[in-house]
Amino acid sequence: MTSVAIVTGASSGIGAATARRLAAEGFHVLAAARRTDRLAALVTEIEAAGGTATAVACDVTSDESVAGLAVAADAAPGPITLLVNNAGGARGLDPVETADLGDWQWMYDVNVLGTLRVTKALLPALERSGAGTVVIVSSTAGHVVYEGGGGYTAAKHAQTAIAGTLRLELSGRPVRVIEIDPGMVKTEEFGLVRFGGDADRAAAVYAGVAEPLVADDVADCVAWCATRPHHVNVDQLVVRPLAQAAQHKVHRTS
Repeated sequence: MTSVAIVTGASSGIGAATARRLAAEGFHVLAAARRTDRLAALVTEIEAAGGTATAVACDVTSDESVAGLAVAADAAPGPITLLVNNAGGARGLDPVETADLGDWQWMYDVNVLGTLRVTKALLPALERSGAGTVVIVSSTAGHVVYEGGGGYTAAKHAQTAIAGTLRLELSGRPVRVIEIDPGMVKTEEFGLVRFGGDADRAAAVYAGVAEPLVADDVADCVAWCATRPHHVNVDQLVVRPLAQAAQHKVHRTS
């Protein structure tokens, strides 16, 4: 029977790349996101490449919407063996003293509570499979802080706390917990969302960086971790481009 993988935030970037890669690995993918037009195009692309996928409209900030995702999972064509909590994002780069509370609320709701909602809803199905895996795509921002990043780093630190706590709580049960923490990843939307659609500010983040990570690099990490024998748990995988020696140390050619 085909194993089923659920990927949140699948309409673009790392989520879309992960959905494609997992379908290529033989999973039936439930691609979940708010933008159903993008999901439909993604499913068409996956099927054209020989894979199988189903689009599921889901807003991870909504209890009702996540409950609908769980219903879709129950109707999937096989056991739910993999959940990739990828939905997330950043807004703003303001210091704490002038922080936009709305931006902080959004980042916490999407990154932290979104991960919580979806994981709670899908854990029963993952455990029933007898070989479940929860992947939390967080960030190196969950390890260190930086000026202007208080809201985002707080959210990502919280995701790291969820992963560690969940791993302890599931000890002895057939569900492993994997945290993947990318550094500098250049995708089409992350910077635009962070800077309110300002393309110049978004592009400046990567100026002079010859080869930042791209979405497919992170998708490769997800697929590798998820396809190890089930007794192998990759607790935490940190992945950065060669140009980024640390969060604050990036080699730029100009």
